[in-house]
Amino acid sequence: MDSATFIAMASIIAAGLCMGIGSLGPGLGQGRAVQSALSSMAQQPDERNSITRTLFVGLAMIESLAIYCFVISMILIFANPFWNYVIKKIGG
Repeated sequence: MDSATFIAMASIIAAGLCMGIGSLGPGLGQGRAVQSALSSMAQQPDERNSITRTLFVGLAMIESLAIYCFVISMILIFANPFWNYVIKKIGG
């Protein structure tokens, strides 16, 4: 197996692991956040607007982690910094 094939395989596997593990945590966190918010709303219906506003801010923060993992995966697949190194090694 040549180095270009190895870099391509490693990039694809790393991107898959990054998305798999990186979306598992935020998914579980969002589920717990919604569960807690619904429980709080059931106990204190008068504070529904405050809880909802805080919930959406928290969900946006949690979702940003999954977006960062997606960006890293796209960099690994389409703009891998190791490709320039491999191309220089093969070409020269």
